[in-house]
Amino acid sequence: MLSYTLKRILNAVVVLWFVITITFFLMHAIPGGPFTGEKNLPPAVMKNIEERYKLNDPLWKQYTDYMVNLGHLDLGPSFKYQGRSVNNIIAEGFPVSFQLGMNSIVLAVVLGIPAGVISALKRNKWQDRTIMFLTTLGVAVPSFVLAAALIHVFAIKLSLLPAAMWSGWKFQILPSVALAGMPTSYIARLTRSSMLDVLGQDYIKTAKAKGVAQYVIMYRHALKNGLIPVVTYIGPMAAGILTGSFVIETLFAIPGLGRHFVTSIYNRDYTVILGVTIFYSFLVVALNMLVDLIYPLLDPRIKLGGKQEG
Repeated sequence: MLSYTLKRILNAVVVLWFVITITFFLMHAIPGGPFTGEKNLPPAVMKNIEERYKLNDPLWKQYTDYMVNLGHLDLGPSFKYQGRSVNNIIAEGFPVSFQLGMNSIVLAVVLGIPAGVISALKRNKWQDRTIMFLTTLGVAVPSFVLAAALIHVFAIKLSLLPAAMWSGWKFQILPSVALAGMPTSYIARLTRSSMLDVLGQDYIKTAKAKGVAQYVIMYRHALKNGLIPVVTYIGPMAAGILTGSFVIETLFAIPGLGRHFVTSIYNRDYTVILGVTIFYSFLVVALNMLVDLIYPLLDPRIKLGGKQEG
């Protein structure tokens, strides 16, 4: 267990290094810079700005300096937000994105897994067809379309919920539902597919032949194994949701991390792009490691760092 965890941590460090390096050099390979679009800046002023942020240093030196600062957990200053560091931007925006993301993840899991189980148990019946129709719709309809529809119905027509901003639990309902739409549908479909596969296994048929109660077969035997693909999907899905959705945050005027990330790309704000990319990559790697550690709890036959037992 310890050896496996250490190997995963080492692999994670290598992956993060590759992400940082590739992102850094790709950004600098694009013509222009963070201050290229500034209007009517005299050459002397531009030179002073570049010296201040060390943009006129050789690229290898900029990369080395950045990696050294990163070793001290310093993501550097923002080029566009005067007087603000990338650490401060992430610290300010991530809690909002995290709260929105957690709301959406809980909704997706609480609604998606039971829907998938019901659909599998009622295969080819009206319950199954209804759930599959709704989940197909949920996968096909983009989150911004769902968000616009929710705003139109519940905020404008019915005046039940606020249409924008982030102040109190009522403001969280519409964006959380809009962001949870697609993950809920994926989880329901994954759960249904996996449950149908598990329910067809020999050990399930044997349990049924022995007269084991249906709910015991479902919750003690089938559901644990059936959730393995779902847990695999939830890891990277959670990382993406927790770091924020630019579209949802923009539509609902939510001051989260996703909006900063896309804005930084438009502004060519190198340090913010790198900082958020590193933060996102770290979450993906950490959550994938957590998923691997959860596998043996769902299926004791799975051994970390080894083969699955027969």
